[in-house]
Order: sequence, then structure tokens, then C-alpha cells
Amino acid sequence: MFTGCGTALVTPFRPDLSLDEATLHKLVRRQIEAGINFLVPCGTTGESPTLTRAEHLRVVEITLEEAKGKVPVLAGAGGYNTSEVIELARELEHMGVDGILSVTPYYNKPTQEGLYQHYHAIASAVGLAIIVYSVQGRTGVNVEPATLARLAQIENIVGVKEASGNIGQIANVIHETPSSFSVLSGDDALTIPLMALGGRGVISVVSNQIPREMTHLAQACLKNDFETARHLQAQYLALMNVNFIEANPIPVKAAMGLMRLLEPVYRLPMCPPTAASLTRIEKVLESAGLLGRVRVAG
Repeated sequence: MFTGCGTALVTPFRPDLSLDEATLHKLVRRQIEAGINFLVPCGTTGESPTLTRAEHLRVVEITLEEAKGKVPVLAGAGGYNTSEVIELARELEHMGVDGILSVTPYYNKPTQEGLYQHYHAIASAVGLAIIVYSVQGRTGVNVEPATLARLAQIENIVGVKEASGNIGQIANVIHETPSSFSVLSGDDALTIPLMALGGRGVISVVSNQIPREMTHLAQACLKNDFETARHLQAQYLALMNVNFIEANPIPVKAAMGLMRLLEPVYRLPMCPPTAASLTRIEKVLESAGLLGRVRVAG
């Protein structure tokens, strides 16, 4: 179900910081029309820590309304309070999502056994497919390959978003987990090497800007057409990189603002990029031919 390219959707806000539902509808519709393989609302790219519970559910609801069963919806549901994650996951299951993306507990740095028990408890509480999200650079804790191998034995833990940036670890994860376990890249620029090792796809930031092209890249990798994938990577690598010159999702929302896809509004502690960063983003967009031709679906 979660194979190819899935977009870690940004959450658009109005200037008064309220949820911009109309723009969200349009952004999700644009993704589906571009052929995206699955959608990921309310991940950390969607500034989920700043959303109220009602807003979180509303973003997912809008995504489901637009998806209409045409593409799977993998909703964000993670955090360091296991019981709260379970409560949210149950609400999302009732809404009809296809699965949840659950980031590792952050700050409290659980042991590998604690991580296993955390995800085991979530999996026992819901029937949803669960993708573990391992991103040590953000959370301070790494899900080691041996722990993922244990988690993969739980029926509804079906994959991992691997964002360690460590190709050796990624290779070990793919080697130590069953072939049915989906290993997805958490870094756009590492999609090709991860998929060359046997990974299934990417949960992408850059596909907020270029959903069709990033989907083509992932699908080319699935077909072992790495020549096409490398061509697309070369064309958009600068865009993948500029999306992280400041903390995600600051650059991607700034870029989408320049592309007239949304109003680049952030909730604290996220804030607008510096003038120097914005200039770099604009130059990359111009070089990629993404200024002046993008239109949001009506």
C-alpha cells in the first residue's frame, strides 16, 4: 500500500494563523492529479506539534475527503506519550485512514526495549497499518536494525520511514527485515540509493513542490530504471537540498509561497526564512523552471 512516493504534506495557514482549509483542499487535489502514490498529512512537515487535536483531525478529514479512496492516506500519529498516541491513532482509525506514520518518542530517549514496547502497545491497540518513523537527528533516538527486525514480526507494523542518513544502517534494515516490510526513505536525496538496496519508496518533502516528478523518480526505481531516476535526481537535487537550508518546513513553505501554491505562514516556533535563504530558494526555483508555471487545482 505504501510504495513509491508519498508526500509529507505541509499544512497551510491563513495570515491570522488559522487553518487554511480551502488551500489544503487544493493542495491535496493537486497531489492526486499529479499521480502521487500516497499522502501523509500531519507529519512533522505538516507542523503537527503546533496543531490542536481538532485541527489535526480536520486536516486528515480534508485529506480523506479529497483522496476518496483513490490513494492511501498515512496520517501522522506519534509522540513521547504512548497513551496519547494510542488515543489519537484510535480516532484516526475510526475516521478511515489506511495507516499511521508514528515518529519515535523524542526528548525522553527510550531504550531499544522501550521503543519496542511503545510500538507494540500502539499496534495492539489499533488494527491500522503502522509505519515507524526513525529520525535520530530530530528526536535524539535511533531505531536500530535489530529493533526494527523485532517490530517487523508484529502483523500491522508494516514498514519504516528511515531518515538516519546512514546508508550502512539502511542496508542492514533492509537485510534484517522481511521482504514484505516496506523501507521508505525519509530523505529525498537518498531515495535512489535506498531503493537500489531494496527499499520501496520515499516519504517526500520535495513532492510538495514537484509531486509528478518525484513520483516518476520513485516509480523508475521500482522498475530498476535507475538511468531515468538519476536524470530526475540531477534535475531537482538542488531543490531537494535547498529545502533544508533552514529547519523543515520553513524552506518548502517559502518555496510554495513563491510558486503561488499557498501563503507562507508559519506557527511558532517556526518562522519565515532569512532574506538570504529566501534569495537562494528563489534562485533554485527559477533554475528548475518552477516559477511562473505552477497553478493550484481549482
